[in-house]
Amino acid sequence: MAAVGPAVSIFGSARVAPGHRWYEFTVALSRQLSEAGFAVISGGGPGIMEAANRGAFRGPSPSIGLNIQLPHEQVSNAYQDISLDFRHFFARKVTFAKYASAFVAVPGGLGTLDELIEVLVLIQTRMGRPIPVILTDSKFWKGLLDWMREQLVGSGLISPEDLDLIQVVDHPEAAVEAIFDFYETRGFEPTTDERETLLYL
Repeated sequence: MAAVGPAVSIFGSARVAPGHRWYEFTVALSRQLSEAGFAVISGGGPGIMEAANRGAFRGPSPSIGLNIQLPHEQVSNAYQDISLDFRHFFARKVTFAKYASAFVAVPGGLGTLDELIEVLVLIQTRMGRPIPVILTDSKFWKGLLDWMREQLVGSGLISPEDLDLIQVVDHPEAAVEAIFDFYETRGFEPTTDERETLLYL
């Protein structure tokens, strides 16, 4: 992984089949990211993970799967240029966070929510470097974001600017543009301070 260039971690449901709009959205997004020079990292399994690897596999940049051993659901997909196997979630999550220049969450379940909150906590606490955090399908995420504003911000449990870490898009092109906009005034490589911070993940 250390030799991989800028990469985007994509998360989403393992239960979404080819032909579903979220699956096809992810294939299109990951293909565009690959053609723009980003490696694409997924969990290596079925559903949105497969879609992410599938789109990237068709492009020039690496398609990476961080596979986990689970009693059900997780079967490695066939679209991985680099395939790593993990036994423990914590080591896998460190790899997702450490090598990502951006995080994209397609609609998903508890695993997707877990990864989303994890990356937001790392950025909020400055234990991870600031990167774009992008949610796709505004209708799907609206209820969660409204609850976060009303309950978390409203109760003083997080700061209003914490929600500024999140961007919501409805088109693959908008996600790619948001990533480039974020890095417009700086390079994709972590700064020296950010590299030191990442050593403690």
